[in-house]
Amino acid sequence: MTDVSGTEDKGAGPTSPCADPLGDPFLPASFAVPTRPATFLRRDRLVQHLDQALLTPLTMVNGAAGAGKTLLVADWAAGLDRPVAWLTTDAADQGPGMFWAYLMQALHASGTPVPASVGRPSDTHRVDHTLLARLAADLSTRDRPVIVVLDEYDRVSAPEIADQLEFVLHHAGAGLRLILVTRTEPLLPLHRYRTVGAMTEIRGAELAFTPEEAATLVARHGLRLGVTAVHALVERTRGWAAGLRLCVLAALDSPDPELYLKEFEADRSTVADFLLAEVLKRQSAQTQDLLLRVSVMERFCPDLANALTGRTDAEPLLAGLHRANAFVEHLGHAWYRLHPLFGEILHAHLRVRAPGLEPELHRRAARWLRHSGFLSEMLAHGAAAGDWEFTAGALVEDLAIGQLFTGLRSTDLAELISRMGPEAESPATSLVRAARELSRSDLDRGLPHLHHAEESLAADAPGAAAAQLSCALLEVLAARLTGSPGRAEQAAEAARQLRKEVPAHLLDKHPELNALMQTHLGSARLWAGRFEDARAALATVADTAGGAATALPREESLGHLALIDYLNGWPGRAERKALAAMNETERLSRDPPSGSGIDRMVLAAVAVDRNELTQAQSLLDAAADSPPALRDPVTEAGRAIATARLLLARGHTQAALEAAEPAVPADVVSPWAEGQTALVASAVHLAEGRPEAAARILQAVPDGHPACVVGAARAQLAAGRADIAMDLLDGAHPEGVGPAVTVRAALVRARAADAAGDSATARRHVGQALLEARREQLRRPFLEAGPWLRPLLSTEPLRGLGAGWLTPGPSPAQAQPWAPVVEELSGRERDVLQRLAHMMSTEDIAADLYVSVNTVKTHLKSVYRKLAVNRRNDAVRRARELRLL
Repeated sequence: MTDVSGTEDKGAGPTSPCADPLGDPFLPASFAVPTRPATFLRRDRLVQHLDQALLTPLTMVNGAAGAGKTLLVADWAAGLDRPVAWLTTDAADQGPGMFWAYLMQALHASGTPVPASVGRPSDTHRVDHTLLARLAADLSTRDRPVIVVLDEYDRVSAPEIADQLEFVLHHAGAGLRLILVTRTEPLLPLHRYRTVGAMTEIRGAELAFTPEEAATLVARHGLRLGVTAVHALVERTRGWAAGLRLCVLAALDSPDPELYLKEFEADRSTVADFLLAEVLKRQSAQTQDLLLRVSVMERFCPDLANALTGRTDAEPLLAGLHRANAFVEHLGHAWYRLHPLFGEILHAHLRVRAPGLEPELHRRAARWLRHSGFLSEMLAHGAAAGDWEFTAGALVEDLAIGQLFTGLRSTDLAELISRMGPEAESPATSLVRAARELSRSDLDRGLPHLHHAEESLAADAPGAAAAQLSCALLEVLAARLTGSPGRAEQAAEAARQLRKEVPAHLLDKHPELNALMQTHLGSARLWAGRFEDARAALATVADTAGGAATALPREESLGHLALIDYLNGWPGRAERKALAAMNETERLSRDPPSGSGIDRMVLAAVAVDRNELTQAQSLLDAAADSPPALRDPVTEAGRAIATARLLLARGHTQAALEAAEPAVPADVVSPWAEGQTALVASAVHLAEGRPEAAARILQAVPDGHPACVVGAARAQLAAGRADIAMDLLDGAHPEGVGPAVTVRAALVRARAADAAGDSATARRHVGQALLEARREQLRRPFLEAGPWLRPLLSTEPLRGLGAGWLTPGPSPAQAQPWAPVVEELSGRERDVLQRLAHMMSTEDIAADLYVSVNTVKTHLKSVYRKLAVNRRNDAVRRARELRLL
């Protein structure tokens, strides 16, 4: 019967009415636990987390539409050994009375009825507080807590229902376990439950499928995909359950499922139907407009969104969308982004609903981003708007032209600039075009654009100093590419004067500009043979702080410094600098390569001097497989030297002669490149029995480098003119040259002494050569010396000096025979071994060499194998026995 208030019915037993407060029958589907489809994947990590719901009063499973919330909880509930009261809150919008009537009916349907004494609501719009108190009191007396799942709880919008639910939950104590499945955070005091650890939460990030789970789900649908394809699908869907399933179902109807999943257009799929119906159409007109407009952005903040909409309401709208799990992801610091699939669909929808609006949105975005200091993002939107003068002008005025060369975004920028039409004609657009072409070493196209920019640039134009400084940078680069050191010095001096006119904050913001300038200048000086001047410019870059913006110039500078060391006869120093240059590349994982690749050339040349011919070939092959972005005379000469010396070491004399000629022309002749080419040609003549021709070639080299002097002395000695050979060596000035030169000089003297019958002097010079060469592992000078050397190396103490690194036999000083060296250690393996000898840990070695711990472990295994040992200490001891340390 109904009481005088008209709000509740009470009776004595646990009977349940068959009708709701309006007299309509209860809808059974509201109490049914959803059925899992045959392809449903049970994810144990989530089920185990959900088990915590049995221990906490409140549980919230919060995620976007289609995130798999409902099926997760339904699967978990089906596995319990106790009843679960399930309510899908379809009728909640009819008021508190209807909500509680349905909830109490859910308890009855699950087999955990509420006594009739508690009562029932009879008014759809209100419920008496005493009824709720009796319900809470009844639940608090249960032996086992009652489990209640409220699915689609985000439909419950009435604050009074949330207050009532909180009252019952609090006063039911341990007798109630409430699980809310929702797209939004409920209007409950969640902070209280979190603070005391009384709440279990599963959110969207945890609901997302991992690649491994996605692979299992795909297979369960009868589809076979490779690991890469699965990862790409997870990345595009962000692991969104409904998106994964809908994509897989569509792929099953495709003749090439993997290709479909790689290329499908989201706006023409069932995913679009789902998101438009479940997300977009549920929003207000203002919110829909905002979503469509921000779809042109990778990320956005409220101020940027307001610039796109022309309104001022973006902040609350975006915050609300994020709270509602409406596929708007919060990135932190007030920045947001759209879910990738949602963004694709909205973007396509924008073009249909507002054709012609997109360029204007890009233009608004570009101006906001430029004003706010987000240059890199501005460039993409300025280009998308087709506003090239604004875009190129911003790039030049910001002094950011160097970004076309630094490798961080150079490929993206070059591709973006390639879309510039011929109608864009201004100093800035010409300058940007010039930078793009010169970054690819295309002088024929780049120089006309550069000259046009220089001629049309007005000195009083806004940002003129920044534009002129950018022109000077490109002039120095062009001089490097053409082998014109005088032109490089002139442009560098102009740049030094222009720096005084450019705002300091721009110079500080773009350290890559000066780093690139000094690198190009150093390369031009190196080509001219001015090693010390080149070193001064290059060292300023190599010693700069390790920021990403200057990583490419540092790599280039270290590679050029390595070449200088190599040419001066210091292979160990050259190797260390070249490896440091390669570490810069590995650290940033640049692909494709952005520099000249000179580091690999130097390492290959060093490997030849050490007779590690397989290693040298591998380095040259790797360089060939990754053609450099910059092809300048210095790099090509380095490539020619390394290739020719390798061919010569393998006995391919004519091929070596052909390879020694650099493939890039230059405005001036480089003395060292000419000398190195002559050295190769001379060595070819000597190998083929023509000492006179060998001597004539090196006589024609002006102002010979000590290496050329030694080569000339060797040729004169082979021609039978020992006195001239000794005069050449005595007249040389070897200050600053390293063992690769002095070892060869000592061997020439030793051969002259041996030919004169002075065996003691010959052995002394050979011993000196062995001592100097052993530290650097220089083997080629001894292999090139000829058969006269072998008898001397078999005598003591020379045999001991060469044992283990040059010759296979033991030193007499050893008390026990050595195990054979299976294979020579590579340069990197020697680096690891040296640090091993200093008692450094694997982690310390990795940090010191800028490589991963796994890479160090790989090198250690190789060292152990080659030295025939199993432990660190044995490796160090064995290396010392072999004089590798």
